[in-house]
Amino acid sequence: MTDTEKFQRMIDESRRIVFFGGAGVSTESGIPDFRSVDGLYNQHYSYPPEVMLSHSFYRSHTKEFFDFYRNKMLYLEAEPNPAHKKLAQLEQAGRLSAVVTQNIDGLHQKAGSKTVYELHGSVHRNYCQRCHKRYDAEFIRQSTGIPICECGGVIKPDVVLYEEGLNQDTIYGAVKAIQNADMLIVGGTSLAVYPAAGLIDYYSGNRLVLINKTATPMDAKADLTLKGSIGEILEKIRIPEKE
Repeated sequence: MTDTEKFQRMIDESRRIVFFGGAGVSTESGIPDFRSVDGLYNQHYSYPPEVMLSHSFYRSHTKEFFDFYRNKMLYLEAEPNPAHKKLAQLEQAGRLSAVVTQNIDGLHQKAGSKTVYELHGSVHRNYCQRCHKRYDAEFIRQSTGIPICECGGVIKPDVVLYEEGLNQDTIYGAVKAIQNADMLIVGGTSLAVYPAAGLIDYYSGNRLVLINKTATPMDAKADLTLKGSIGEILEKIRIPEKE
């Protein structure tokens, strides 16, 4: 039996699949990741990207933060790729119970997924820090300098910056979904970013599948590892009939 056949059989036998994904899911939609050779961390700016995406930099260099954010974090024309679409189809078929993502681009929802736990927030949610009025990503992109609400407050993206904690309700929902899963598919992540990567430790089943182009620290614990493009691998999966 090939690895692809093993993967298909696991999916056929599962009813509460959870997908845990990272930047590698979105790179196939043209959104660059952080840690690869041509990723954000290997480009040259006035400050390191991890500094420019920190809460303290946001507070002390607000205009520079937004200049960087608009240029490097907003990819509003990006479209879902085969991985996003297949996961949405699995949910619609009643096989996938949740997507847990480290990405902030909203592509899972754009593909049709309904239950999505966004560990690091979303570029599509922005709020005034004074009156809490909400704004979409296009408003931020069209703004110049520091985006200001009609009340005079600064509009902050609802993304988790370095030095900020994860949303506890989102963490709770993700942990509960993973604990209840009968299959956990982990894809497009190096499993290097904590605390998010630690969430997969809550899975106690025997269908842990890792899909990534390179090795991860969890490969030895996986029941199946698949090396390659996550879009190409998921695209081959046949959606079981809805029960």
